[in-house]
Amino acid sequence: MEIKTSQEFFENILPSRFKPEKAKDIQITIQVTLTGNNPIDWIITIGGQKIQAIQGTVTEPTIALKTSENSFLELVNGKMSIENAFFSGKINFKGDITTALKLKDAGFL
Repeated sequence: MEIKTSQEFFENILPSRFKPEKAKDIQITIQVTLTGNNPIDWIITIGGQKIQAIQGTVTEPTIALKTSENSFLELVNGKMSIENAFFSGKINFKGDITTALKLKDAGFL
């Protein structure tokens, strides 16, 4: 089933993809900024082997991701890899790359 919106991903899909056993050493806040026709910001908090996603912004996230909603949907639907998105400039990343790589294993993207 194809994910149609970021809201669907963050509220329904992400919690089911999340692998708490892979996140036991992760304690972070991620700011996701999606641009395009329906710009939206999401705050993802991972800690204590739990994940929470809410709409909004945070001033000092551990990791910040910025991309278009279209590129984001390509990522979460498996049509583009995070590496390809990063190296092609479709996603802007700020933060600790080592922690970001752990997020992939934990089911974030």
